[in-house]
Order: sequence, then C-alpha cells, then structure tokens
Amino acid sequence: MHRWSKLFVPTLREAPADAEVASHKFLLRAGYIRQLGAGIYNYLFLGQRSLNKVIAIVREEMDKIGQEFYLPGILPRELWEESGRWKTMGENMFRLKDRKGADLCLGMTHEEIMTSIARNELRSYKQLPQIWYQIQTKFRDEPRPKSGLLRVRQFIMKDSYSFDLDKAGLDRSYDLHDGAYRRIFTRCGLKFVSVDADSGAMGGSQSQEFMVYSDAGEDLVASCPQCGYAANLEKATSRLEPVIEMEPTGDGKPELVHTPGCAAIADVAAFFKISPASDIKCVAYMALKRGTAGAPDAWHGVAAFLRGDHQVNETKLMGAIGAADLRPMQTDELAKYFNGPAGYLGPVGLSHDTHSLAGGLTIVIDKALENRKNMVCGANKLDYHLRNVVPGRDFSWTLSADIRSVNEGENCPAMNETGGTCVGKLVVGKAVEVGHIFKLGYKYSESMGARVLDENGKEVMPIMGCYGIGVERILTAAIEQSYDANGFWLPASIAPFTVVITVTNVSDPSLRDLGESLASELESAGIDVLLDDRDERAGVKFKDADLVGIPYRINVGKKAASGQVELVTRKLAQAAKTAPAPAASEDVPIKDVLMVLKERTEEQRLLLDSEL
Repeated sequence: MHRWSKLFVPTLREAPADAEVASHKFLLRAGYIRQLGAGIYNYLFLGQRSLNKVIAIVREEMDKIGQEFYLPGILPRELWEESGRWKTMGENMFRLKDRKGADLCLGMTHEEIMTSIARNELRSYKQLPQIWYQIQTKFRDEPRPKSGLLRVRQFIMKDSYSFDLDKAGLDRSYDLHDGAYRRIFTRCGLKFVSVDADSGAMGGSQSQEFMVYSDAGEDLVASCPQCGYAANLEKATSRLEPVIEMEPTGDGKPELVHTPGCAAIADVAAFFKISPASDIKCVAYMALKRGTAGAPDAWHGVAAFLRGDHQVNETKLMGAIGAADLRPMQTDELAKYFNGPAGYLGPVGLSHDTHSLAGGLTIVIDKALENRKNMVCGANKLDYHLRNVVPGRDFSWTLSADIRSVNEGENCPAMNETGGTCVGKLVVGKAVEVGHIFKLGYKYSESMGARVLDENGKEVMPIMGCYGIGVERILTAAIEQSYDANGFWLPASIAPFTVVITVTNVSDPSLRDLGESLASELESAGIDVLLDDRDERAGVKFKDADLVGIPYRINVGKKAASGQVELVTRKLAQAAKTAPAPAASEDVPIKDVLMVLKERTEEQRLLLDSEL
C-alpha cells in the first residue's frame, strides 16, 4: 500500500517564475519533475508512475501489430553517412568522439539502424511484412528548450518502422499504425485530431500528425468545422476568393511610378488605392543546399514572390526548392542578386536559374500569382514601383509552388460528399503534436542497400514507413486539456493513482483504521490507491489532492460515524464552477465504495469516448 507519509511528493504552492505554460507549472508544482539543466529533467515518483502507465498502453497496442526491439542510444557515424543525414541533421544532433577518435552521435531517431538490421537479416519476400518498434530515450540538441517537457533535449519516444514488399503493403502497415495510434491516444484520454503534415527531415510522402489543441502548442493547425478537414499550417491549403483585377493604365505595359517612402505593403496599397492582394510581395532568402559526394554545403539566393496579403510558409518553400535551411538575405546579398534595396524588390528584369538552387538566383512564385494581371511590384530601385505587371508576360520564374500559409477565414479546400466544394471556412489554432506517421518509401532502403528477393527471385527494395509517439507529450497534452487554478486531473488510465483516500484526522483511530481498510479493499480489487495518512490539516490534504492529478478522492471524515464517506470526482469539481454538471461530490455508504468508484470510472471512460 502506498502511504503519502512515506512518499517523496515535493509539492510547491507557487510555480517557478520561468515556468510559462500550464503543464510545465503543474508538473513542477505537483512534484512530477525537477529541472536538471536546460531541456533536461528528472522524473520523480509521481511523474514516473504516470509515464510508466502511458508506456504500458503504448506497448500493449503496439504489441498487437509489431515486435518490440531495443536499440543503442549511441550510434556510429558510418550508418548516418550512408543515408546522407550525418550532414543534413546539422546542429540538432549531439555528436561526440570515442577515445580512438571515431565519430559517434546520440540517437535522435533510428531509421538507419533499423534499416541496417533489415539489410543484414531480411532475404526473401516471405519474411515480409515486418513491423519493429522500440520505446527508448532520444536526444536532440534543441537550441531553445522551453515549455517544460514539450521542447526538451532528452525525451522518450516510441518509434516503429515497417518493411513491406510493395506500396499496397505499406498502405496496410500505415493503416495499422493509424488504428493503433487512435486507440493509444483515446485510452490515454486525449481529445486529439489527425492532420495532414510535412515529413520534414525524415523524408517520405504521405504524412499525418496527431494533435491536441492547446494554447501551449507550437504548431498551428488549420481545420474546417464543416467537414473535418485538418492540416498542419506547414501543409494546409485553401481555396481563395477570386480577385478583381485592376484596370491597366496607359499602354498596359509595366510603368515606373515614383513611390517615395512606400516600402511597406500597407503604404504601397494606400498609394495606389489597391488591395494588398494586387501587390506582389518579395521575400529574399539565402537557402542552404547540402553538398553531395564530398562537395561542400553552399548558400544560394532565393526570391519568393507572393501576394501582398499572404505570408511565406518557410517549410513549404524549403520543400519546394530542396533546401536544408533558410535565412534572410543581408544587404550585400540584396545588392548582388537584385541591385535594389529592401522594400522595393520586384521580379521584373531579374535573371534566374532554370533549376532550383543551381547557383544563381532561384525565383519561386506562389501558385496564387499564376494568371494574375495588372499588379504592382517593386522596381528594384529606391522609392519606385512598377504597375501593370503581368506574371508570365513581364517576368518568369524557376518554379511555381504553394509557398504561402493559409489564413483563418479562407475557404476550405476539401470536396463534400456530393463532389462539390466544401462551404466551410478554415479556423487556425495552436496544437501540441503527440504522434506522427510517415510513408518513407525507398529513401533508406535505397541509400543503404536493403534488398530482398521477390517471388520471381528478383532483387527488390523493401518499402518503409516510420511512426513516432512522444511519451512525455502525451502526459503534458493531457494536463494542458484538463486543469484549473487548483491543479489538474488525469484520466485514471494514466494518473499516478486512480484514487486518493484522505483521512481528515489521523489522530482519530477510527478514521485512520477505516482509511486503512478502504485502501486495502480497493487495492485488492486492482485499483491504484494512495492513502493520505499525513498528520496535516484536512484543507492542506484537499489542496494537495486537487493539485497532483488524481481523478478521484475519498474523504474519510465526520460522516464515517453514520456509515458514509465522501467521493469527489476531480473533473466534475472543475466543471461545476463554470457550467451545470453532475455533483462534484457524493456521499457513499462505506460498504458500496468499491462498486460506486468502479461505476464512476466507467462513466468517465464512456464520457471521454463520447467526447472523442
């Protein structure tokens, strides 16, 4: 039996000043974690119990579709060189040398290692499909650790990898993970949404993130309440309303106009009396292209052009041009590529590469500029703009791509059930990513030489998928969606204890003995129970119980004399403050405590299922 008086639960009345988001504050205040260094945390008793419960759920669901491995956390450089990611991972990777001078790294992810096992051990199509997973510590040299366990340098991840003979097999493996992830997050009590996403450094094609809406999130999700469309802002698209084009002036050719002091989009729009949608914005970057076959990395000039009322989505832009990184152009670089000042940059008269990042200036226009007419743009000359500019007639480009971020209120891009366009409007909200699944394709099996024989005896490459879950993020996301001023509550499935039995006066032998008896009964029934037997005032105990995330509390106090105890449901205690809700507490006959507690936990589970 766990007795609070014997445990190390260092609760705090106030959160440290540097704790910003709710989950960070409450994890510290409830004694779940303590910070050791920037982005490095100790998990204390309550925190570790919750994480163990999360891991148990993850393991149980993953065992239904795959096999558990455990791989090293310290990895040799050679495998990462084979995939090309020793360089592309950049400064995010922790690197070190052993005593003999060999290069090593701390594992951020394990595609290379799983692929090396596959190429060494898999020989025939008869051995496929395979799904291998592990639950292991990962490392990332995060430049700006913050928000508690949401952005750290050491974290626990469930990562799995599938190997199939063909794309149809990969589809099945992907769908198996999709189902497993939905069961995991539902069992952990998360209100989640799945969204289309960018594959990032992992590579691959189809990609889906599982998100929990929260103001603490660093991701932005665009979604449609009408049809359920949802996508990370790095991937989201929308349907734009038609733009009323300006009438041409003069002979309709580009006309140089003196625009003193009009470097900002708003000033340009006001000067010409136009909508910003009829202005061509330029955002100038230097893009990093990774060297191959021993060639050095190199920075190349990139000019991104889009409507004046739109913003560049740098993730989309990097994907379109195949860049590893972006940074703004400096003054000398602007002079080199544009021969013009910031605020007056434009596409007319620029020479460009025919291939992305070929060495000169790469010009990328957003798709929304295609087929536009009579627009305004910078003239690459201080205090001057051009009007009557027609894309395709007056300037050309290296490539056209969707490089903009969608805006809230734009039209949903999805089709409805009858084949027409959805009439919904997009909303944009912050979210925390808790899981991500990718179709990697042949990226690693090709670069690392993984081959099997098909049924005709021909060598073929297995096709791969990669699937990750952030274990700590499940805990933090659960807190972010369920807290109030007094603390937080977790679903019984991942709470450190299901119920805390609070003896209001341990000096009273009858109350103390009843608390012991109830704790023993519940524990024998398989319920995680914490007995608060501390010699503290009842008010102190109640506050601590509200703080530490335990969903149910049984108060053993004065009503015991009449054969009753008080059962408090933490979630309902919060809900009752803001809206009509079932009673937060109820008096229960002592003989019925086990039965009623089981009923309440089942009701909460069903309520959660209905909310999802």
